[in-house]
Amino acid sequence: MTRIARRVAAWAAIALSCGALPCAAPVRAETPASYTPVAANLAAREWFQDAKFGIFLHWGLYSELGGSGSPGLAEWIMQENKIPAAKYERLARFFNPTKFDADAWVRSFKDAGARYIVITSKHHDGFAMFDSKVSPYNVVKATPFARDPIAELAAACRRQGVKLFFYYSQLDWHHPDYFPRGRTGHTTGRPEAGDWDRYLDYQDAQLRELLTQYGPIGGIWFDGWWDQEETPLRDRWRIERTYRLIHALQPAALIVNNHHHAPFPGEDYQTFERDLPGQNTMGYSGTATIGRLPLEMSETMNGSWGFNLVDDKFKSPETLIRTLAGAAGRNANLLLNTGPMPNGEIQPENLATLHTIGAWLKTNGQSIYGTRGGPVPPGDWGVTTQRGKTVYVHLMREHGGRIALPMTAKVASARLLDGGAPVTVAARRGAVELSGLPPLGDGWDQIVELRMR
Repeated sequence: MTRIARRVAAWAAIALSCGALPCAAPVRAETPASYTPVAANLAAREWFQDAKFGIFLHWGLYSELGGSGSPGLAEWIMQENKIPAAKYERLARFFNPTKFDADAWVRSFKDAGARYIVITSKHHDGFAMFDSKVSPYNVVKATPFARDPIAELAAACRRQGVKLFFYYSQLDWHHPDYFPRGRTGHTTGRPEAGDWDRYLDYQDAQLRELLTQYGPIGGIWFDGWWDQEETPLRDRWRIERTYRLIHALQPAALIVNNHHHAPFPGEDYQTFERDLPGQNTMGYSGTATIGRLPLEMSETMNGSWGFNLVDDKFKSPETLIRTLAGAAGRNANLLLNTGPMPNGEIQPENLATLHTIGAWLKTNGQSIYGTRGGPVPPGDWGVTTQRGKTVYVHLMREHGGRIALPMTAKVASARLLDGGAPVTVAARRGAVELSGLPPLGDGWDQIVELRMR
């Protein structure tokens, strides 16, 4: 066990003995009980569905390595390059993002049209990007930076009216009590022993800190449950207790878990990793039945979640705006990721793209914000969104000036959202036909506003 690992265990024991958490429940395989959300939680879900666009931030010690020249590596580099925990700890000595400016970050994201931010408070490497009292393995105590970026970001979000969510990895490649191992973490050099329930106590103690040290937050974004999916520990996560803790401390905080399944009781919305709901091009959503809760899709701006020095395959603004509209048409949000650089700055290529998205939303945001999936299922031509008696038809493929929508509702009027030019509308054999449309040309998303009778 390394020096920091020993201190982690000691701090966790101190926290528990001081009453940071109630006594651990007996170990048992458990299925979460049903969950009845309170009014504040239901209101937060409604807000979340209206928000439609968030920014994801993967930032940590791994950012310093920048993928080590491999375009496929970033936040998983400890695992993929088989770096022992004792060696990986050295990265903390050099983490000093002096260019970090929380207000500048939030301002850029707000100008891009984002309504919420999700930041990695602890990723799979186990390093806390906040001032954790139950672990010295954190950005304040273990780095020359010696500041709490989560606290600064939370304050900036409050000043600028943006909600802040915390990503938290249930999986931990560093903590000595994360044992038995799951799919990952077998090359970290930790002893092949540990106390699983003590690790869960440590996890809940850190969650308590995140929920009590930074004011009201948007929610907790979990990842890593899948690491134990093929082991007996699949049913020993004690998620019912953990979720109850979160809802008790902040009833309006939303819980989501990136476990690639339909939501478990206690979760408040469902997320899809790098696929729109109903798609499975990345292979993560094969078992993810779409539930009835609010939906979200997370996507990268290039191929990496964390900062990668050589990954310059940045998605175009056209692709990302169509993804945003495609998500809205499927009743989902888009959570768009950027990996901040180790000096604390956002990649300039990503800032340029975010600026373009923000400009597009200033013109077309009424067809995205506050809408729900429209009356026509998504197709190769595009999607529909709806707010009240207004339907927005998002045309994202060339249409030859005419398109028939399989809907029977009566349309009072139709016009192009950009410019307001009228569009001819007629009922045709159980469909609504729009005609006289100008060519799509280089347009990314031609939007027709339908006023329904």
